Amino acid sequence: MPSLTTIFWLGVKELRSLRSDVVLIALVAYAFTVSIYTQARGTSSEVNNASIAFVDEDQSQLSQHFASCFYPPRFKPPGTLRAGEVDRAMNEGRYMFVVVIPPRFEADLRAGRRTEVQVNIDATAMYQASNGASYIQSILNDEMSRYLVRSDTKFQGPMRLVIRKAFNPNGDTSWFNGIVAIINQITLLTVILTGAALIREREHGTLEHLMVMPLTAFEIAIAKVWANGLVILVAATVSLFVVVKGMLHVPVAGSIPLFIAGVAVYLFFATALGIFLGTVARTMAQFALLIILVIFTLQMLSGGSTPVESQPEWLQRLTLVLPSRHFVSFAQAIIFRGAGFEAVWREFAAVAGIGLAFFAYSISGFRDSIAVSR
Repeated sequence: MPSLTTIFWLGVKELRSLRSDVVLIALVAYAFTVSIYTQARGTSSEVNNASIAFVDEDQSQLSQHFASCFYPPRFKPPGTLRAGEVDRAMNEGRYMFVVVIPPRFEADLRAGRRTEVQVNIDATAMYQASNGASYIQSILNDEMSRYLVRSDTKFQGPMRLVIRKAFNPNGDTSWFNGIVAIINQITLLTVILTGAALIREREHGTLEHLMVMPLTAFEIAIAKVWANGLVILVAATVSLFVVVKGMLHVPVAGSIPLFIAGVAVYLFFATALGIFLGTVARTMAQFALLIILVIFTLQMLSGGSTPVESQPEWLQRLTLVLPSRHFVSFAQAIIFRGAGFEAVWREFAAVAGIGLAFFAYSISGFRDSIAVSR
Protein backbone atom coordinates (compact mmCIF):
# COMPACT_ATOMS: atom_id res chain seq x y z
CA MET A 1 0.00 0.00 0.00
CA PRO A 2 1.63 3.27 -1.08
CA SER A 3 2.25 5.79 1.66
CA LEU A 4 0.75 9.22 1.03
CA THR A 5 3.41 10.76 3.26
CA THR A 6 6.15 9.14 1.20
CA ILE A 7 4.57 10.34 -2.06
CA PHE A 8 4.24 13.85 -0.64
CA TRP A 9 7.88 14.13 0.40
CA LEU A 10 9.09 12.60 -2.86
CA GLY A 11 7.07 15.28 -4.65
CA VAL A 12 8.62 17.98 -2.46
CA LYS A 13 12.03 16.59 -3.46
CA GLU A 14 11.00 17.02 -7.11
CA LEU A 15 10.00 20.63 -6.50
CA ARG A 16 13.29 21.38 -4.76
CA SER A 17 15.20 19.77 -7.61
CA LEU A 18 13.28 21.88 -10.11
CA ARG A 19 13.94 25.02 -8.08
CA SER A 20 17.68 24.46 -8.44
CA ASP A 21 17.38 24.08 -12.23
CA VAL A 22 17.41 27.70 -13.37
CA VAL A 23 17.16 26.80 -17.07
CA LEU A 24 13.93 24.83 -16.66
CA ILE A 25 12.39 27.53 -14.46
CA ALA A 26 13.26 30.16 -17.07
CA LEU A 27 11.80 27.93 -19.79
CA VAL A 28 8.49 27.54 -17.95
CA ALA A 29 8.28 31.28 -17.25
CA TYR A 30 9.06 32.16 -20.86
CA ALA A 31 6.72 29.54 -22.33
CA PHE A 32 3.68 30.72 -20.36
CA THR A 33 4.25 34.47 -20.77
CA VAL A 34 6.35 35.83 -23.65
CA SER A 35 5.86 32.81 -25.89
CA ILE A 36 2.07 32.85 -25.56
CA TYR A 37 1.86 36.60 -26.18
CA THR A 38 4.10 36.47 -29.26
CA GLN A 39 2.24 33.48 -30.69
CA ALA A 40 -1.07 35.27 -30.23
CA ARG A 41 0.02 38.63 -31.63
CA GLY A 42 2.81 37.66 -34.00
CA THR A 43 1.02 35.05 -36.11
CA SER A 44 -2.14 36.94 -36.95
CA SER A 45 -3.74 36.08 -40.29
CA GLU A 46 -5.68 39.35 -40.35
CA VAL A 47 -4.88 42.26 -42.61
CA ASN A 48 -2.79 44.76 -40.68
CA ASN A 49 -0.96 47.79 -42.09
CA ALA A 50 -1.07 46.37 -45.61
CA SER A 51 0.48 48.64 -48.24
CA ILE A 52 -1.87 49.58 -51.09
CA ALA A 53 -1.68 51.87 -54.12
CA PHE A 54 -4.16 53.04 -56.78
CA VAL A 55 -3.73 53.50 -60.51
CA ASP A 56 -6.57 55.88 -61.33
CA GLU A 57 -7.04 56.06 -65.09
CA ASP A 58 -10.58 57.37 -64.73
CA GLN A 59 -9.96 60.44 -62.54
CA SER A 60 -13.66 60.61 -61.71
CA GLN A 61 -15.28 61.55 -58.42
CA LEU A 62 -16.02 57.91 -57.63
CA SER A 63 -12.53 56.61 -58.48
CA GLN A 64 -10.89 59.31 -56.37
CA HIS A 65 -13.25 58.51 -53.51
CA PHE A 66 -12.08 54.87 -53.40
CA ALA A 67 -8.66 55.81 -52.02
CA SER A 68 -10.22 57.48 -48.99
CA CYS A 69 -11.96 54.22 -48.00
CA PHE A 70 -8.71 52.48 -47.06
CA TYR A 71 -7.19 53.58 -43.77
CA PRO A 72 -5.31 52.23 -40.72
CA PRO A 73 -5.06 49.87 -38.99
CA ARG A 74 -6.03 47.50 -41.82
CA PHE A 75 -4.25 49.44 -44.56
CA LYS A 76 -1.55 52.04 -44.76
CA PRO A 77 -2.50 55.37 -46.38
CA PRO A 78 -2.88 54.55 -50.10
CA GLY A 79 -0.25 55.63 -52.59
CA THR A 80 -0.69 56.56 -56.25
CA LEU A 81 1.02 55.06 -59.28
CA ARG A 82 0.95 55.37 -63.03
CA ALA A 83 0.10 52.32 -65.11
CA GLY A 84 3.70 51.77 -66.20
CA GLU A 85 5.01 51.79 -62.61
CA VAL A 86 2.97 48.87 -61.28
CA ASP A 87 5.35 46.01 -62.09
CA ARG A 88 8.41 47.78 -60.78
CA ALA A 89 6.69 48.85 -57.55
CA MET A 90 5.53 45.31 -56.81
CA ASN A 91 8.87 43.76 -57.76
CA GLU A 92 10.54 46.07 -55.25
CA GLY A 93 8.01 45.04 -52.59
CA ARG A 94 6.73 48.56 -52.02
CA TYR A 95 3.05 47.60 -52.24
CA MET A 96 1.17 44.44 -51.38
CA PHE A 97 -1.94 45.51 -53.31
CA VAL A 98 -2.30 47.71 -56.39
CA VAL A 99 -5.83 48.58 -57.54
CA VAL A 100 -6.17 49.63 -61.19
CA ILE A 101 -9.30 51.59 -62.09
CA PRO A 102 -9.87 51.65 -65.88
CA PRO A 103 -10.85 54.72 -67.99
CA ARG A 104 -14.58 55.61 -68.13
CA PHE A 105 -15.19 53.49 -65.04
CA GLU A 106 -17.80 55.82 -63.49
CA ALA A 107 -19.51 56.47 -66.81
CA ASP A 108 -19.84 52.75 -67.55
CA LEU A 109 -21.15 52.12 -64.06
CA ARG A 110 -23.81 54.83 -64.39
CA ALA A 111 -24.84 53.47 -67.77
CA GLY A 112 -25.19 49.94 -66.39
CA ARG A 113 -22.42 48.60 -68.60
CA ARG A 114 -20.09 45.87 -67.40
CA THR A 115 -16.78 47.14 -66.08
CA GLU A 116 -13.86 45.69 -64.19
CA VAL A 117 -11.41 46.78 -61.52
CA GLN A 118 -8.04 45.03 -61.50
CA VAL A 119 -6.43 44.15 -58.17
CA ASN A 120 -2.76 43.12 -58.32
CA ILE A 121 -1.66 41.14 -55.25
CA ASP A 122 1.75 40.21 -53.92
CA ALA A 123 0.89 36.65 -52.85
CA THR A 124 4.22 35.96 -51.15
CA ALA A 125 2.45 37.10 -47.94
CA MET A 126 -0.11 34.31 -48.25
CA TYR A 127 -2.52 35.04 -45.39
CA GLN A 128 -2.51 38.79 -45.90
CA ALA A 129 -2.97 38.35 -49.65
CA SER A 130 -6.00 36.10 -49.31
CA ASN A 131 -7.76 38.07 -46.60
CA GLY A 132 -6.75 41.42 -48.07
CA ALA A 133 -8.33 40.57 -51.43
CA SER A 134 -11.60 39.86 -49.62
CA TYR A 135 -11.35 43.15 -47.71
CA ILE A 136 -10.72 45.13 -50.90
CA GLN A 137 -13.58 43.44 -52.75
CA SER A 138 -15.98 44.07 -49.90
CA ILE A 139 -14.98 47.73 -49.54
CA LEU A 140 -15.21 48.49 -53.27
CA ASN A 141 -18.56 46.68 -53.62
CA ASP A 142 -20.02 48.59 -50.69
CA GLU A 143 -18.88 51.95 -52.07
CA MET A 144 -20.21 51.18 -55.57
CA SER A 145 -23.56 50.11 -54.10
CA ARG A 146 -23.86 53.37 -52.17
CA TYR A 147 -22.94 55.32 -55.29
CA LEU A 148 -25.53 53.56 -57.44
CA VAL A 149 -28.26 54.12 -54.88
CA ARG A 150 -27.47 57.83 -54.76
CA SER A 151 -27.71 58.04 -58.57
CA ASP A 152 -31.27 56.61 -58.59
CA THR A 153 -30.08 53.21 -59.86
CA LYS A 154 -31.49 50.51 -57.65
CA PHE A 155 -28.92 47.82 -56.85
CA GLN A 156 -30.96 44.84 -55.75
CA GLY A 157 -30.18 41.15 -55.49
CA PRO A 158 -32.31 38.08 -54.96
CA MET A 159 -31.40 37.90 -51.28
CA ARG A 160 -29.64 39.81 -48.53
CA LEU A 161 -26.96 37.90 -46.68
CA VAL A 162 -26.61 38.82 -43.00
CA ILE A 163 -23.52 37.41 -41.28
CA ARG A 164 -23.21 37.20 -37.52
CA LYS A 165 -20.02 35.75 -36.05
CA ALA A 166 -20.55 33.84 -32.83
CA PHE A 167 -17.96 33.70 -30.01
CA ASN A 168 -15.46 35.94 -31.83
CA PRO A 169 -17.45 38.78 -33.48
CA ASN A 170 -14.44 40.70 -34.79
CA GLY A 171 -12.61 37.62 -36.06
CA ASP A 172 -9.60 38.46 -33.88
CA THR A 173 -7.13 35.62 -34.38
CA SER A 174 -5.22 36.53 -31.21
CA TRP A 175 -8.18 35.22 -29.20
CA PHE A 176 -7.85 31.82 -30.82
CA ASN A 177 -4.06 31.75 -30.94
CA GLY A 178 -3.69 32.65 -27.26
CA ILE A 179 -5.79 29.74 -26.05
CA VAL A 180 -4.18 27.29 -28.49
CA ALA A 181 -0.75 28.48 -27.32
CA ILE A 182 -1.62 27.69 -23.69
CA ILE A 183 -2.91 24.25 -24.68
CA ASN A 184 0.26 23.48 -26.65
CA GLN A 185 2.56 24.71 -23.89
CA ILE A 186 0.75 22.59 -21.30
CA THR A 187 1.46 19.46 -23.33
CA LEU A 188 5.03 20.37 -24.22
CA LEU A 189 6.21 21.64 -20.82
CA THR A 190 4.56 18.88 -18.81
CA VAL A 191 6.31 16.18 -20.83
CA ILE A 192 9.62 18.06 -20.72
CA LEU A 193 9.55 18.61 -16.95
CA THR A 194 8.54 15.05 -16.08
CA GLY A 195 10.84 13.32 -18.55
CA ALA A 196 13.77 15.62 -17.81
CA ALA A 197 13.37 15.01 -14.06
CA LEU A 198 13.60 11.25 -14.62
CA ILE A 199 16.61 11.48 -16.91
CA ARG A 200 18.33 13.99 -14.61
CA GLU A 201 18.03 11.55 -11.71
CA ARG A 202 19.47 8.76 -13.83
CA GLU A 203 22.40 10.91 -15.01
CA HIS A 204 23.15 12.25 -11.50
CA GLY A 205 22.85 8.84 -9.87
CA THR A 206 19.98 9.77 -7.53
CA LEU A 207 17.72 7.17 -9.15
CA GLU A 208 20.01 4.47 -7.77
CA HIS A 209 19.62 6.01 -4.33
CA LEU A 210 15.84 5.77 -4.63
CA MET A 211 16.06 2.16 -5.79
CA VAL A 212 17.85 1.02 -2.61
CA MET A 213 15.20 2.67 -0.45
CA PRO A 214 11.92 0.91 0.49
CA LEU A 215 10.04 2.64 -2.34
CA THR A 216 7.84 1.29 -5.12
CA ALA A 217 7.86 2.36 -8.75
CA PHE A 218 4.31 3.65 -8.27
CA GLU A 219 5.34 5.95 -5.40
CA ILE A 220 8.27 7.37 -7.36
CA ALA A 221 6.15 7.93 -10.48
CA ILE A 222 3.09 9.40 -8.77
CA ALA A 223 5.33 11.85 -6.89
CA LYS A 224 6.67 13.10 -10.21
CA VAL A 225 3.12 13.33 -11.54
CA TRP A 226 1.74 15.55 -8.78
CA ALA A 227 4.86 17.74 -8.40
CA ASN A 228 5.43 18.52 -12.08
CA GLY A 229 1.70 18.65 -12.78
CA LEU A 230 1.27 21.21 -9.99
CA VAL A 231 3.96 23.46 -11.50
CA ILE A 232 2.30 23.40 -14.92
CA LEU A 233 -1.19 23.86 -13.45
CA VAL A 234 -0.11 26.96 -11.52
CA ALA A 235 1.79 28.36 -14.52
CA ALA A 236 -1.18 27.78 -16.88
CA THR A 237 -3.62 29.41 -14.43
CA VAL A 238 -1.42 32.48 -13.99
CA SER A 239 -0.95 32.70 -17.76
CA LEU A 240 -4.70 32.49 -18.35
CA PHE A 241 -5.38 35.42 -16.04
CA VAL A 242 -2.32 37.60 -16.67
CA VAL A 243 -1.49 37.03 -20.36
CA VAL A 244 -4.70 35.83 -22.01
CA LYS A 245 -7.28 37.85 -20.07
CA GLY A 246 -5.08 40.74 -18.93
CA MET A 247 -2.78 41.45 -21.88
CA LEU A 248 -4.61 39.91 -24.84
CA HIS A 249 -8.08 40.84 -23.52
CA VAL A 250 -9.58 37.51 -24.49
CA PRO A 251 -13.05 37.12 -22.92
CA VAL A 252 -13.58 33.79 -21.16
CA ALA A 253 -17.19 32.80 -21.71
CA GLY A 254 -17.21 29.67 -19.56
CA SER A 255 -16.16 28.56 -16.09
CA ILE A 256 -12.46 29.01 -15.36
CA PRO A 257 -12.55 26.45 -12.49
CA LEU A 258 -14.04 23.92 -14.93
CA PHE A 259 -11.25 24.63 -17.42
CA ILE A 260 -8.60 24.26 -14.71
CA ALA A 261 -10.20 20.97 -13.64
CA GLY A 262 -9.96 19.80 -17.24
CA VAL A 263 -6.28 20.80 -17.34
CA ALA A 264 -5.67 18.77 -14.16
CA VAL A 265 -7.29 15.70 -15.75
CA TYR A 266 -5.22 16.12 -18.91
CA LEU A 267 -2.01 16.58 -16.91
CA PHE A 268 -2.43 13.03 -15.67
CA PHE A 269 -1.90 11.81 -19.24
CA ALA A 270 0.83 14.34 -20.09
CA THR A 271 2.94 13.46 -17.03
CA ALA A 272 2.50 9.76 -17.79
CA LEU A 273 3.77 10.45 -21.31
CA GLY A 274 6.78 12.23 -19.84
CA ILE A 275 7.54 9.23 -17.63
CA PHE A 276 7.23 6.91 -20.62
CA LEU A 277 9.57 8.96 -22.81
CA GLY A 278 11.98 9.45 -19.91
CA THR A 279 12.04 5.68 -19.44
CA VAL A 280 12.62 4.94 -23.13
CA ALA A 281 15.32 7.62 -23.58
CA ARG A 282 18.66 7.06 -21.87
CA THR A 283 20.11 10.53 -22.47
CA MET A 284 18.75 14.03 -22.73
CA ALA A 285 19.63 14.12 -26.44
CA GLN A 286 17.50 11.04 -27.11
CA PHE A 287 14.71 12.57 -25.06
CA ALA A 288 14.82 15.77 -27.13
CA LEU A 289 14.50 13.78 -30.36
CA LEU A 290 11.51 11.88 -28.97
CA ILE A 291 9.90 15.20 -27.99
CA ILE A 292 10.10 16.38 -31.61
CA LEU A 293 8.66 13.12 -32.89
CA VAL A 294 5.82 12.68 -30.39
CA ILE A 295 4.75 16.08 -29.06
CA PHE A 296 4.50 17.94 -32.33
CA THR A 297 2.55 15.05 -33.81
CA LEU A 298 0.09 15.28 -30.90
CA GLN A 299 -0.24 19.02 -31.40
CA MET A 300 -0.80 18.79 -35.15
CA LEU A 301 -3.49 16.10 -34.80
CA SER A 302 -5.23 17.62 -31.78
CA GLY A 303 -7.33 20.09 -33.78
CA GLY A 304 -5.74 23.13 -32.18
CA SER A 305 -3.57 24.23 -35.09
CA THR A 306 -5.82 22.89 -37.89
CA PRO A 307 -9.44 21.65 -37.73
CA VAL A 308 -9.87 17.92 -37.27
CA GLU A 309 -12.44 18.01 -40.08
CA SER A 310 -9.70 18.92 -42.57
CA GLN A 311 -7.91 15.64 -41.91
CA PRO A 312 -8.60 12.40 -43.83
CA GLU A 313 -11.44 10.33 -42.40
CA TRP A 314 -9.20 7.45 -41.35
CA LEU A 315 -6.94 9.88 -39.51
CA GLN A 316 -9.91 11.53 -37.79
CA ARG A 317 -10.94 8.17 -36.38
CA LEU A 318 -7.36 7.49 -35.30
CA THR A 319 -7.14 10.77 -33.37
CA LEU A 320 -10.02 9.67 -31.14
CA VAL A 321 -7.46 7.72 -29.09
CA LEU A 322 -5.39 10.87 -28.51
CA PRO A 323 -6.25 12.71 -25.25
CA SER A 324 -4.91 15.92 -26.80
CA ARG A 325 -7.81 15.98 -29.28
CA HIS A 326 -10.42 15.69 -26.51
CA PHE A 327 -8.53 18.24 -24.40
CA VAL A 328 -8.56 20.82 -27.19
CA SER A 329 -12.24 20.11 -27.83
CA PHE A 330 -13.46 20.73 -24.30
CA ALA A 331 -10.99 23.59 -23.64
CA GLN A 332 -12.25 25.58 -26.63
CA ALA A 333 -15.86 24.72 -25.78
CA ILE A 334 -15.45 26.05 -22.23
CA ILE A 335 -13.37 29.14 -23.04
CA PHE A 336 -15.12 30.31 -26.22
CA ARG A 337 -18.64 28.87 -26.13
CA GLY A 338 -19.26 28.88 -22.38
CA ALA A 339 -20.01 25.15 -22.27
CA GLY A 340 -20.81 23.58 -18.92
CA PHE A 341 -19.84 20.18 -17.57
CA GLU A 342 -22.98 18.61 -19.02
CA ALA A 343 -21.74 19.50 -22.51
CA VAL A 344 -18.13 18.33 -22.13
CA TRP A 345 -18.32 15.39 -19.72
CA ARG A 346 -17.73 12.91 -22.55
CA GLU A 347 -14.42 14.57 -23.43
CA PHE A 348 -13.50 14.66 -19.72
CA ALA A 349 -14.24 10.94 -19.45
CA ALA A 350 -12.24 10.15 -22.60
CA VAL A 351 -9.18 12.06 -21.37
CA ALA A 352 -9.42 10.45 -17.91
CA GLY A 353 -9.88 6.94 -19.31
CA ILE A 354 -7.10 7.11 -21.89
CA GLY A 355 -4.81 8.87 -19.39
CA LEU A 356 -5.39 6.20 -16.74
CA ALA A 357 -4.68 3.39 -19.20
CA PHE A 358 -1.50 5.06 -20.46
CA PHE A 359 -0.39 5.82 -16.90
CA ALA A 360 -0.72 2.13 -16.00
CA TYR A 361 1.34 1.23 -19.09
CA SER A 362 4.00 3.84 -18.25
CA ILE A 363 4.25 2.61 -14.66
CA SER A 364 4.71 -0.94 -15.93
CA GLY A 365 7.55 0.17 -18.21
CA PHE A 366 9.11 2.26 -15.42
CA ARG A 367 8.92 -0.68 -13.02
CA ASP A 368 10.59 -2.97 -15.55
CA SER A 369 13.32 -0.37 -16.11
CA ILE A 370 14.03 -0.18 -12.38
CA ALA A 371 14.03 -3.96 -12.10
CA VAL A 372 16.61 -4.24 -14.90
CA SER A 373 18.79 -1.57 -13.27
CA ARG A 374 18.70 -3.48 -10.00
